[in-house]
Amino acid sequence: MKTVMINGQNHKGSTYNIGIRLAHKLAGDDEITEFFLPRDLNHFCLGCYSCMKDLTKCPYYDEKKIIADAMEKADLLIFTSPNYCMLPSAPMKAFIDLFYQYWLPHRPQANMFRKKAVVISTTADMGAGKVCTQLKRTLAYWGVPYIKKYAISVQSSSWNDVSQKKKDKIEKGITRLAEKIKNAKAGKPSPYIRFMFNMMSLSKKNPDDPESEHWKKQGWLDGKRPWKD
Repeated sequence: MKTVMINGQNHKGSTYNIGIRLAHKLAGDDEITEFFLPRDLNHFCLGCYSCMKDLTKCPYYDEKKIIADAMEKADLLIFTSPNYCMLPSAPMKAFIDLFYQYWLPHRPQANMFRKKAVVISTTADMGAGKVCTQLKRTLAYWGVPYIKKYAISVQSSSWNDVSQKKKDKIEKGITRLAEKIKNAKAGKPSPYIRFMFNMMSLSKKNPDDPESEHWKKQGWLDGKRPWKD
């Protein structure tokens, strides 16, 4: 299973260690591609709207394309971010902003409607669940139909200091999660996301919309739907 990991921090802490262990249960070494933020995309969205007319006009297009191409080829996306003030890390939020064109109201990518994804977060105390909810919402609005969450309090700021009892619990949890992912089909996006997609397809029939051409090329303005391809 080709897997892409988007890690919301550069160092390999508890969240990363859980993510990479899950990845190895689902893919071989040569099937895992990792990106670390901000190392691999150290920018903030400028709000210039250039990508609304042409994705290649983004000033950071070349760096984004490396990640985008990897995600396109992947069967599974793993997003990891520790809890930072009850939210994903700032580099992860910057990543989401830089890929805002993937959201349903803009230029959703057909390949996203056939993928599986996992969002993972840890915290020393509380808040990991809120991080996962934010990341899951992003992927849902990208059109990803199958998304699992794994959030846990590790009661430590360092993976090396996490108790063996906790690590054993994590190992059992991600083993069960890996089995679920292996045996599941991607399926369709939720009814709400399908409804939103249909609503957006109506608005994109406006020829003055700078993103309408993208929808037209996909056949989405004529009733074709990415989850039926």
